Amino acid sequence: MMATSDVDTRGEGSTLFSDPIPSEMDALCPSPPGPTRPQRTYERIGGREGTSFCQTLIHLLKGNIGTGLLGLPLAVKNAGLVLGPISLLCMGVIAVHCMRLLVKCSHHLSAKMDRPSLSYGEAMEYGMENVSWLRRHSQWGKHTVNVFLIITQLGFCCVYFVFLSDNIKQVVEAANTTTFSCQMNYTNQTQVLVPSFDSRLYMLCFLPPIILLVFTPDLRYLAPLSLVANLMMTASLVLIYFYSLTNIKYPIDLPKVGRAKDYPLFFGTAIFAFEGIGVVLPLENKMERPQGFIPVLYLGMGIVTFLYISLGTIGYMCFGEHIGGSITLNLPNCWTYQVVKLLYCFGIFITFALQFYVPAEILIPPVMERVSQRWKTPVNLLLRSVMVVFTCALAVLIPELDLVISLVGSVSSSFLALIFPPILELLTFHTEGALSPPVTAKNVAISLIGLIGFLAGTYIAVEQIVARNALKHVETFSPFSVQ
Repeated sequence: MMATSDVDTRGEGSTLFSDPIPSEMDALCPSPPGPTRPQRTYERIGGREGTSFCQTLIHLLKGNIGTGLLGLPLAVKNAGLVLGPISLLCMGVIAVHCMRLLVKCSHHLSAKMDRPSLSYGEAMEYGMENVSWLRRHSQWGKHTVNVFLIITQLGFCCVYFVFLSDNIKQVVEAANTTTFSCQMNYTNQTQVLVPSFDSRLYMLCFLPPIILLVFTPDLRYLAPLSLVANLMMTASLVLIYFYSLTNIKYPIDLPKVGRAKDYPLFFGTAIFAFEGIGVVLPLENKMERPQGFIPVLYLGMGIVTFLYISLGTIGYMCFGEHIGGSITLNLPNCWTYQVVKLLYCFGIFITFALQFYVPAEILIPPVMERVSQRWKTPVNLLLRSVMVVFTCALAVLIPELDLVISLVGSVSSSFLALIFPPILELLTFHTEGALSPPVTAKNVAISLIGLIGFLAGTYIAVEQIVARNALKHVETFSPFSVQ
């Protein structure tokens, strides 16, 4: 999710993977005009306004808190009550360190190339140009980063389809029995007494309104709704914390360490949650005083890491072995927490347009350049519809919220958050004598952790998806199954 100075203007010579790449931050938080980084000596001058410390902090929190947070209690279950929080802390430290590496390399390369700022893809491209035998192929560095950005953002959209369908399905099925009493039920927190349609049908019901949502010509029009959605999601999180804290069952008898074969699923879910590295450079480039971004990064990600560890641990302690792919699915069948689900669903619904914005602005403009002016609007709307239908189709094929989150995290987020930044530092500084053997070893170790997590997490997630689909198939066609 890279930055541009104006999301409404793109050069006529844009190509499929041309930079700079836009992000939702460009639409909701446009860049102020100003001198280049070498001119401004790392600070905006002349009275031009950028984002303040607090504004940048809010955007950083917004870019890192979403559906991934709600899936962390199940991630802690997969790792264990003790190993899970420790692993989340370690992963948070590594993720923040990789964000810091990306900012550091971007600063160095932008000054070297006399550029005001760089996107993630451009930083990788210019980093590869520092290596003689990679220079001819430097464009592939940018293309590779952009491909993983597209995969990640479309993966988020698939997760949103599954999240919305699962939660709305549960609310609808329990509507006739919803009460004002929020008593704890340790088997299936929301009792389903009136089964309704399959969750895939709910996804199809969401398809038309989501298509209409992504037809929005400028995300600035969604800024008021985005603000309301953020407030609703915040209120929902407060209520989820309150319920989880006040309903922990003692004594706590949960595994301290999970099964080894489930740990890759923990990795995928955790790295999915921590994959906010795409908003780092856009936010830093938009700050009024960019030299103050690192304190914002440490403070913001410290808050995010605390939320991740606390909700993951508390949620698992509260619901135990029955924890679902999203903690909202475990909330009791009372009006207060049914409303919590609806509020969070509204927030995710609006956020869909923000996540969809990035791949749309990468993939659609090159096609539009080859279309006559008369057909630009219909073709644009058609392509947006096709992309939404594609993400919905993927969600229909894999309607398992926890496994979709783990798969997306393992496949794409591991590269963007863990593998690429250490490699970028090695490429950027290898000719300048700034890399000591310990630093080199550290970078190699982080990239290897990301690569192992990618391989193991992807394999286990795919294996579990196949196994669950086979089980459902057997249950559906079994002569003893209840129809």
